[in-house]
Amino acid sequence: MNRRSESKTAKQYQRRGSQRVRAQRRNARNSRPSAGYRRRGAHARNSQEFYAQEDWHEPLEDSSVRFVVQKAGAGHVHPVTIRDVRRRLAELPERYTRDLDVVQLSRMTRKRALFPCYGMQWATSVYLYPIETTLVETYVRPPLPQQVIEARMFGGRWEQDGSLWRLRWTRDSIRDFYLNNVLIHEVGHVNDARNTNFDDRERFADWFALEYGYRASRGRR
Repeated sequence: MNRRSESKTAKQYQRRGSQRVRAQRRNARNSRPSAGYRRRGAHARNSQEFYAQEDWHEPLEDSSVRFVVQKAGAGHVHPVTIRDVRRRLAELPERYTRDLDVVQLSRMTRKRALFPCYGMQWATSVYLYPIETTLVETYVRPPLPQQVIEARMFGGRWEQDGSLWRLRWTRDSIRDFYLNNVLIHEVGHVNDARNTNFDDRERFADWFALEYGYRASRGRR
């Protein structure tokens, strides 16, 4: 089966929503809300529509995780490789990757650049988005205290530049951030079969990323 036949748009998925995919267990997994991680700004709820045309990957019976790589796009780079992701997932307890079907390194498009996002979970798939090749993110609003703390935990550094705010990374720090925060946060969403409220799902994914991402990678669990 080629990638074109495996991938569907969000609109196509919505039309197929009533179809059975893989019995009740699979249907329950597919009904989980999608979630865009960190939103790289304070507009999480409003930015969801910009990810509606992400590739839909049909769940398969094969229990192994599939990996898809798209070109990052002009001026952007993927902070991690599939090899990085595969190794990091292998460090998680097996039960937490059992329901994960696909990890995709997605391209940055002009529409997505309007509301850039680090990662997204959709049903049983996780999507990781590229970052600027300069490894410097520029914002017109100051970061929230929690954003400053989180970036510092992984080596990111916020700086004010006139009326702008810049978040600076190194290759090592952005890789650490993606592998031990963004990726694990999204895997947390895949494993959250209980919460449907946006805030509750974010709280669970934040806890999951802290416990199985940051603390585990620092030997603090």
